[in-house]
Amino acid sequence: MNTTPATGSAKGTTARAGGRSFTGALRAGMAAALPREPLLRTGHLLAVSSIINAGLGSVFWLCATRWYDAEVVGLSYSAISATLLLAGIGQLNLSDFLVRFVPSAGRRTRRLVLICYTVSASFSLLAALVFLALVPVAAPGLDFLLVPVTGGCFVAATAGYAVFVIQDGALTAVGRPGWVVTENMIFACAKILLLAMGAALALFTGILLSWVGALVVSLVVANAVLLYRAVPQHERKAPATAAPPRMLGYAAVDWFGSLFRLAAYTLVPLMVLNHLGAEQSAYFSLAWSIGYVPYLLARNMGTSLVVESVRRPERLVEQGLRVLRHSGLLMLGLSVVLVAAAPQILALFGAAYSEEGSTLLRLLALSALPNLLVSVAIDVARARRRLRWAVGLQLTLCVLVLVLTHLLLPRLGVTGAGVAWLVAECVIALPLLAWPSRWLVPAIERSS
Repeated sequence: MNTTPATGSAKGTTARAGGRSFTGALRAGMAAALPREPLLRTGHLLAVSSIINAGLGSVFWLCATRWYDAEVVGLSYSAISATLLLAGIGQLNLSDFLVRFVPSAGRRTRRLVLICYTVSASFSLLAALVFLALVPVAAPGLDFLLVPVTGGCFVAATAGYAVFVIQDGALTAVGRPGWVVTENMIFACAKILLLAMGAALALFTGILLSWVGALVVSLVVANAVLLYRAVPQHERKAPATAAPPRMLGYAAVDWFGSLFRLAAYTLVPLMVLNHLGAEQSAYFSLAWSIGYVPYLLARNMGTSLVVESVRRPERLVEQGLRVLRHSGLLMLGLSVVLVAAAPQILALFGAAYSEEGSTLLRLLALSALPNLLVSVAIDVARARRRLRWAVGLQLTLCVLVLVLTHLLLPRLGVTGAGVAWLVAECVIALPLLAWPSRWLVPAIERSS
């Protein structure tokens, strides 16, 4: 934020005018570059947020590999993966819940958001405490979390990240996806600055501590905008409406299904740590953090699809196909780049990372293509409230990924996790591709 001295009023006025001009030009440039169609515009903004977060996240891990040895990086990444898993469990998938119901919540929006914050933070805190109690049995490699200071930071990071995820859904639902970009930039930049401070102080837990501090900064800024600007404007635009039927039932079943996809994403790093050790975990973590970017892009477009389906449910099939065509081209281009340049990308982190992780990164990039189809199918089912279908897809994905990873890690090393993801995604995507009428076209359209 620009500040000017109180004594330099003329200079301050000029600076503020210049700042407004720059901001206006930046917004105009973004408006010109992004599609005007709300479906794609929201999806692109969320995608930009993910790309920026991934890019700055890569810088974060690049710095971490320079300032810490591979064992510390591997342990820290596994601890953060545990935080993401527990926050995902504790936030009860309320981010997607807000995306689905806030557009029609009217004057109940603030109350709905605050209730979701309180519930998710409480459940995440409880989940983190239970995990710490089980560390000696479930993840003995993370015993450094049992120290009171690091344990407290772990619990705070888990509860804070749950709210962090939910605020993204709230900002998107009230029509402020641009602020998702901003708060992710704040989070990523603050992490890097705090990581540098931790390295300068030679803190073993500097990586974890940087996450906690960055979360605090991002949460304060983003919620000041959300609760004091965006939500009041959203409430003024729409009158209070009746609560959607079975809203709590929807939330419970949707959360249950999301646990399976979350487990597939976050348990694999812990399996690598337990099977192969901290050093191999570091090699896996860097390849995964890059290979996961296309997965995030698919998730972002699905979020936009759900938001627009609430506003225009009659266009769900049309918009679902639009997402598949548009995102498919973007995903194909990104996958080609990752496959071709995997060694060079990972070489930025060190020769060992390139040697050990290139094949894994290529497999993850290829798996992102069938994942787009799986992700859209899940979001279409959620938009239609066909939650059994959504739960079934996520359960199948989870079982396939975890079982295959368990079987292949001892034989193929970290590459086995990449094979597991590619095979699992293809096994689910092929039937979806062969019979789109079973999940995309509603029954009334199939019979007409």
